[in-house]
Amino acid sequence: MNISSVSAEKLACIRGQRTLFRDLSFAVSAGQVLAIEGPNGVGKTSLLRMIAGFMPTAAGTILFGGTREISDPEERGRQIGWLGHQNGAKSHLTPAEVLTFYARLYESAADLNAALDAAGLARCAGLPCQYLSAGQKKRLALARLGLTGRPLWLLDEPLAALDADGRNFAAELIAAHCAAGGLAVLATHEPFELECRRLSLVAP
Repeated sequence: MNISSVSAEKLACIRGQRTLFRDLSFAVSAGQVLAIEGPNGVGKTSLLRMIAGFMPTAAGTILFGGTREISDPEERGRQIGWLGHQNGAKSHLTPAEVLTFYARLYESAADLNAALDAAGLARCAGLPCQYLSAGQKKRLALARLGLTGRPLWLLDEPLAALDADGRNFAAELIAAHCAAGGLAVLATHEPFELECRRLSLVAP
């Protein structure tokens, strides 16, 4: 199965005893970006985790391809590329080594030197990740996401720690993914310079 759309019907999220949102519905199709917006604490990350299958819904349904739920975590995982707050890079490895590892994991034939160059990491490709700045680590995480080959990208605050060039890189990477038939759902509280649909979350 290759995901061509994601939709939700009357979703609800409860964390602890607090309802973050309820009766939430949306749809996003191949070639599109959905930006989930709202202040901290309204459930943006929780919604991404629900789509990924990392946490259950309190109510409602998430459908893939318009008609089907995917309950098996391995099957869902094969469709999803995840970018969270952890950048997925061991501190003692270099950016080149990190991308080499993930290229093998995802069976990607991408040009890793080109991926490092596009991310602005060519000059520090041999430097252990512990010496990278927060912005460089985020660029590396984005470059890793580009190797996944997964149709659905879920990105939690993809612009965090990035300068203007880094923001341009993130926007170009996501735009290229969607132009190739992928789809992306991202959580952000910052303006995103990319044509996208918007879903605003507010406290109930």
